[in-house]
Amino acid sequence: MRLGSLLRHLPGYAAALLVGALLFVFIVVPLGSVLVQSFYVSGPYALPELKEKISAALDRIDDAERESSLKRWVETAKPQERMEAIAASLTLIGKPVPWDRKASFDIQIAAAEKAVAALDPEARQRLEAEFPIAIVMLHKRIPLAFKIRDQLSEKEFDELRLGARKGYGLDHYLRVIKDSRLLKAGRNSVILATTSCVLTTLLAFLIAYGVNRGGIPAPNLVRYATLVPLVSPPVIIATAAILLFGRNGAVTKGLLDRTLGWINADDSNLYGWAGVIIAQMISHLPPAFIILDNVLAKHDGRLEEAAASQGATTWQVFRHVTLPLAQPGIIRAVILVFIVTMTDFGNPLVIGRDIPVLAGILYDEMLGFQNSALASAMAMWMIVPAVSIYFLLERLGRRKRYDTGNAGGGGPSELAVPLAVRAGLSTLAWVLISFIILIYGTIVAGSFVRIWGIDNTITTAWYTGAEVAGYIPDHRGLGSVWQSLKVAAIAAPIGGLLAVVVAYLVERVRPPGRNVLSFVTMLPAILPGVIFGVGYIVAFNFPFGQKQLALTSTMWILVLNILFANIFVGVLAGRAILQRLDASVDEAAEILGASLAQRFTRVVLPTIWHAALLGTLYVFVHGMTTLSAVAFLVSPGHDLAAVAIFEEAERSLYGAACALSVTILAIVFAVMAAVWWAERRGPAWARIGAHATGRA
Repeated sequence: MRLGSLLRHLPGYAAALLVGALLFVFIVVPLGSVLVQSFYVSGPYALPELKEKISAALDRIDDAERESSLKRWVETAKPQERMEAIAASLTLIGKPVPWDRKASFDIQIAAAEKAVAALDPEARQRLEAEFPIAIVMLHKRIPLAFKIRDQLSEKEFDELRLGARKGYGLDHYLRVIKDSRLLKAGRNSVILATTSCVLTTLLAFLIAYGVNRGGIPAPNLVRYATLVPLVSPPVIIATAAILLFGRNGAVTKGLLDRTLGWINADDSNLYGWAGVIIAQMISHLPPAFIILDNVLAKHDGRLEEAAASQGATTWQVFRHVTLPLAQPGIIRAVILVFIVTMTDFGNPLVIGRDIPVLAGILYDEMLGFQNSALASAMAMWMIVPAVSIYFLLERLGRRKRYDTGNAGGGGPSELAVPLAVRAGLSTLAWVLISFIILIYGTIVAGSFVRIWGIDNTITTAWYTGAEVAGYIPDHRGLGSVWQSLKVAAIAAPIGGLLAVVVAYLVERVRPPGRNVLSFVTMLPAILPGVIFGVGYIVAFNFPFGQKQLALTSTMWILVLNILFANIFVGVLAGRAILQRLDASVDEAAEILGASLAQRFTRVVLPTIWHAALLGTLYVFVHGMTTLSAVAFLVSPGHDLAAVAIFEEAERSLYGAACALSVTILAIVFAVMAAVWWAERRGPAWARIGAHATGRA
């Protein structure tokens, strides 16, 4: 019986093993590589450490040979080598080097002799004891290493010969908290993330409350308009803010400075902290709104009505019923926005300029200096504030539990929102919508202007990549958009299909380790995207020690990163649908002899078509708009539009950035409309499969 059961489930277990292997290679390995790389240390030993290494190596030689070798090495040392050894010896005995180490060698040699002559007898005796070791440390490591090569491992031999180590330690982690520049950047990141997440969550809650409680007219219009920044590259908001409120902004320079004379736009503009916070608020408002809109829409309004019937005022109902019930959503919105703003380097670099943040320095270290070890340590440090705020908020949330006692819900509350509150919420909502319309209208206008605020001549040159007023865009025309479209078009359908396969395996096949399978797919959602990007560089630059397997500088590293970083949405959607569907239809198909592939394609897939489309759309949109993960993976010939927008905006070529942004928005909205049409109509095979399922 056990053998029969095993044979019955063998195809499903084999499929789960194959999918698990893919998830391990393209999710676990990159994330694990970041962790390992963050501890990797490669560099010269400090003098005290090198002295210990040299002394231990000399102890491996018999006494007579050691004395003979040391004497010969000291006697044959050149004046420059003796000077350098004196400097090292002074450091080892705790004395400062009292001459300019950048001066010419003749001057340094003379200064070294004077420094030795000026020492008191005790210090000179200590220096003379250190001097032979210093000669070997600096200039005779190679002869020493070859003398005892047979007694050393390959690693020990290389470390002794080079005077440097390759190993693992906490050096890069300690550097982040010891280096004043990195410490300041980390502090700025936490301040920006905290401020932005509080203001963004507050704004999202107010809009969601107004939409779901009748406090805002045209709620669906407000809902959809609030979500528009979700489908646009993250630096669009910062770019538009500069065009409106920068030094040459239409509002600051054109209206307030030139027309009204109220300000000096060179001094009073949106560059700096205020600009970054506003850009991050609008950019990251949609995910916070989605969470809170979903939570408030599921509230059982009868609980609020019951509180009102007992004499509670509107404020008391809100404070003691509505707000506590929304607490889980508020906590998750705060955590989500905190994570994405903590790892946002695009907005701070474009509009912050003089505000260093940890993500921005990580970007420079990774791309400018190829310092993957320090970049990995910085990426891991970014997890600490996010995890800390998560446990803090979860701990606060555990103090009280709120439950309506009705899983099905009783519909929205019929309580009227006070007129003053409705007026306030409506004003807030329409100010927000007007600002979003202004932002995207400015982006469209900016794409057709030669030089914003200076030469407003209409042109299409930013779309064609032609030279404009002496400026030549790095990313000529729309080439990077078509590259993004190609990458997203490959990743999206594969990601959507793989997502529902994972959901089917977890919910229907239920192989051993299914919870691990589900957890692995969620890792990219939990961790900052920048970690996933760094992980792909570290893991697939020389994967498993095989250079021929390298994915860097290819299109496929972009496809795989986008696919596996965003697969979790389709998995969640697929599992949610399958949990509500009766598994007996699938079991009946199995009894009738349908194979695993037939059951999935003809029975299950037609019923979870919505999840497959949602997963596909999510991967596609993020493939067109994501920045933090793919910024490290682009290469000549394999550029992406979101990265191109960021780079052009950073160079102040706002026309090029706007043209790329408008094109992306047009493509994304067109694809969303196509997916909406496909979802409503459904494919022929899905309709046939659904009909067959109904008959069964």
